[in-house]
Amino acid sequence: MKWIGRRQSDNMEDRRGLSGGKAVVGGGIIGIIILLINVFGGENAQQLNPILEQLNQESTPTETRALTPEEVKEGEFVKTLLADNEDIWTKIFEENNLTFEAPKLVLFNGQVQTACGGASSASGPFYCPGDKVIYMDMSFFEELRTRFGAEGGDFAVAYVLAHEFGHHIQTLLGTSDKVRQLQENRSETEGNKLSVALELQADFYAGLWTHYNEKQNAILEPGDIEEALSAANAVGDDAIQKKMQGQVVPDSFTHGTSEQRMYWFNRGFKTGDIRKGDTFAGVD
Repeated sequence: MKWIGRRQSDNMEDRRGLSGGKAVVGGGIIGIIILLINVFGGENAQQLNPILEQLNQESTPTETRALTPEEVKEGEFVKTLLADNEDIWTKIFEENNLTFEAPKLVLFNGQVQTACGGASSASGPFYCPGDKVIYMDMSFFEELRTRFGAEGGDFAVAYVLAHEFGHHIQTLLGTSDKVRQLQENRSETEGNKLSVALELQADFYAGLWTHYNEKQNAILEPGDIEEALSAANAVGDDAIQKKMQGQVVPDSFTHGTSEQRMYWFNRGFKTGDIRKGDTFAGVD
């Protein structure tokens, strides 16, 4: 995507040069389990708290290091993506007579403390409504490519960030609170269906952002949409379950199938109409 030379957000905090505090114990299968629970954490990030707090058992000295040139460039890219989301959603909110409040974004390595509890890089990128912050460990994208078969590329990162930004939009609009209230009176299976609808709407919002950003900034290059769709395909519940456990359990889905995730991203991108993002229609 075309990103060099455009505005960069000042709402990002880069903690990748810092290490220390509580070190999350439990790579390998524990990390895989966490990843399965929380790929693109969204509003479900809080479900990780008991697991992660239990794992946070070893302390390490605080250290600092200089970022590599590659990390510096990654940070500039993410700042540009964040600025693009801020600008586009400010515009969409103004068009609908709403007041926009920008989230912050934290880049980290290894583990991080949030208002939603402790988290590790194994949890994948996520949004915490408690502090209205998006958290990302960039190593996730290499994992997405090598372990789950996504194409990779800069627009895969753009899609993931736009998806998490979509969860912030749901928080601002009150959608997330309504879903949590409804889930309190539902069975686990019914609650999962609501979680799926919430995640698919975030995918729709990612597509909507892409539509507006392409129209306003002409950001797309050949293959960008394919990169986004490849990432969406790789993180479908069915794709992950089939790859990691050899079978698919639809009642346990919390994020949607690969087909659903690609559909709703495409719907947002092609329609450019926020009114077309009702993913809750038909959910009992």
